[in-house]
Amino acid sequence: MAVTQLPPMALSAVSDDGGATQGILRRQALRESAARTYARALPIVPVRARGMTIEGADGRRYLDCLSGAGALALGHNHPVVLEAIRAVLDSEAPLQVLDLATPVKDAFTDELFATLPPGLAAGARVQFCGPAGTDAVEAALTLVRIATGRDGLLAFSGAYHGMTAGALAASGGASAAGVTRLPFPYGYRCPFGVGGERGAELSARWAEKLLDDPKGGAPDPAGMILEPVQGEGGVIPAPDGWLRRMREITEARSIPLIADEVQTGVGRTGAFWAVDHSGTVPDVMVLSKAIGGGLPLAVVVYREELDVWPPGAHAGTFRGNQLAMAAGTATLAYVRVNHLAQRAAVVGRRMLERLRRFAAGRPQIGEVRGRGLMIGLELVAPEAGPTAEAGVGAEAGQAGSAARVGLAAALGPVAYADWEGAPGGTSPYGESTIEEAPDEVTPCEGAWLTGTEGGGARGTLSEDARQVLGGGAPYPGVTRTAAPPADPALAAAVQQECLRRGLIVELGGRHDAVIRLLPPLTITDEQTEAVLDRLADALDAAIRTSGTRSRSGELPTAAGPFAPPFAGNRH
Repeated sequence: MAVTQLPPMALSAVSDDGGATQGILRRQALRESAARTYARALPIVPVRARGMTIEGADGRRYLDCLSGAGALALGHNHPVVLEAIRAVLDSEAPLQVLDLATPVKDAFTDELFATLPPGLAAGARVQFCGPAGTDAVEAALTLVRIATGRDGLLAFSGAYHGMTAGALAASGGASAAGVTRLPFPYGYRCPFGVGGERGAELSARWAEKLLDDPKGGAPDPAGMILEPVQGEGGVIPAPDGWLRRMREITEARSIPLIADEVQTGVGRTGAFWAVDHSGTVPDVMVLSKAIGGGLPLAVVVYREELDVWPPGAHAGTFRGNQLAMAAGTATLAYVRVNHLAQRAAVVGRRMLERLRRFAAGRPQIGEVRGRGLMIGLELVAPEAGPTAEAGVGAEAGQAGSAARVGLAAALGPVAYADWEGAPGGTSPYGESTIEEAPDEVTPCEGAWLTGTEGGGARGTLSEDARQVLGGGAPYPGVTRTAAPPADPALAAAVQQECLRRGLIVELGGRHDAVIRLLPPLTITDEQTEAVLDRLADALDAAIRTSGTRSRSGELPTAAGPFAPPFAGNRH
């Protein structure tokens, strides 16, 4: 069957040559909130879907690499999900029962606990929440605050935990009293100017020193919340070693560790839960999206010793959605029995390898990264030059810029972490290299250079630098960060070029400059190649149209029929 082929099925009177589609879109724009998002960049009207394929009211078909923001682990309308839903409907069982016990709920809990990290499952408790990940985050925060008697919270830069008050306060960019924001190990734009293994080590050390500093200013934390892979933050995988350090730091200080696995769970990253890669066992796991098989469902799973909150401490009318529990049971079991997490690891690695080869000749693709079938391409404006980090720039003076030339010579090519752990790398996380122009000094490099603040004599390294670099040889896993600025305009153009070619992708990252791929775990080899072909063609088309010039040779041939262009703005 062709990658975009759907079985014959009547479409109803909605199907047309585009007239009804445009009418529906106009009425949506007139009647729906200005806060809508996906509909602005993806002006399509889906009328049916199967697996990875969506068909619009106008008959055009698309390969869906958004998957309901990761909620559709098995793609659209998978037979086992539909069968589970029909079974509940045909049984005349109640569809909504608050928090009462039912056979459907019991089966879901059994299957969920069978997939959890063994160190958590043995004595776990589960709280069914309102049907959204953000409500489960709120429940987790309430849980640890009651259990510890503390109010503070440790969260990370770049995080996204939801849109309700407490979840939003824990997200990156929010200004909230009681939330201490720590640096997340973002190798490509490392806050310490080094990245890789060394950057992750410095991030962990920062957290540890801050917590132990009586004058550090961090309110006594009730918990630490983190994402094993920051999704909305730009598809940034946390190194396994760093996650283990966070577990050690929190455990030593009796701080509950909360893993937000709303988007990373159910095989998405190549393990059933993303924390499984590192062997980390959190105290609390926040789960939603794929656990409901595409229907609304959210839960918090936690250690039994935290279960001290009173009845009604967290509640919600729609926490008893029986259809979602049935669909979720079917999805969890199918992923587990058919080893789809392992397949996601294999397919994801193949996609990363091909995308990195493609990116090697295109400076507009700053970094390709990800884990499993959670992949991101950060797009940049190379002609703008490296981004000056905080405290670096004009103030550093010409001496600092000249000194960087000597440091660059000592460091050699820039390395960035390959989170898939490709063999042959000197870092535990693997390693790849890209060339970087030595024209800016990062704050960390400025500290390494001898002489005045912000720089020093050309080619002269401080003692700290020698210790890190091993006398001039690159320290395993060390990277330098002077990345070009993000290019959100190019990313938006790529998204539209993808749509024209029948491919749906999402944007994310600090400036919406990361192309995000979240295909279903059931993606076939043929579909994988089609996605990569269309994305490559869209990238080159957008680069060419934007006026920038690729260093590559020929453009790849476009795959599949083209859908007509649409205009759309994403906010």
